[in-house]
Amino acid sequence: MQARSVGVAPERLGRWLENFHTRHGEVRYDATADLVTVVAEDSVVARIDVPFPPLDGDTVEDLITHALRPRRFGVLLVRRGGYGVAVFDGATLTASKVGSRHVQGTTKAGGWSQQRFARRRDNQAREAFGAAADVAARILLPETKNLVALFRGGDRRAVETVLADSRLVALVPLVRDPFLAVPDPRRQVLEKAGADARQVRVTVTEPEATGNGRS
Repeated sequence: MQARSVGVAPERLGRWLENFHTRHGEVRYDATADLVTVVAEDSVVARIDVPFPPLDGDTVEDLITHALRPRRFGVLLVRRGGYGVAVFDGATLTASKVGSRHVQGTTKAGGWSQQRFARRRDNQAREAFGAAADVAARILLPETKNLVALFRGGDRRAVETVLADSRLVALVPLVRDPFLAVPDPRRQVLEKAGADARQVRVTVTEPEATGNGRS
């Protein structure tokens, strides 16, 4: 079997399903609260992770309606080179802040110099992550009751360090996958992360003999 994953914007999900039907023939649907399975007559299978489960309903129309429903969610991106925090209402960015702090890279020096450099680098990283936590507290905490999810991205250890801040404990239950792979956060990176977080994730599996890559 050959499997590949694709991300589909909620606004394109209906068209994507129509194209799947056109390319692979008649289909049947099997829906649960968190997964919709589409099986085509040529044995190609699309497994669609229900965004923001559970799915209320069991038809493809229910899935499309569910995916398109506006939801308010947060995004927290942290890397050593910077951070980005945002609140999205559906596809609309309603509040955001990006920032950067200098954190020195690695060095080949040894002995006392290396230890001093490592301490300086650790201090810079703590200051950078502290700044990210300050911004997260200012932008995300007032929205906690309105958010349905918090998506993370960047460097996992850096994000975990920021979320370990005692002020942000109310955000932890909102954390949801996927973890977003991003470069150093900038405004465009933050906007794309919001779009990626909204995508409907689909895994398409084809029999080896099919191998047509048409989905």
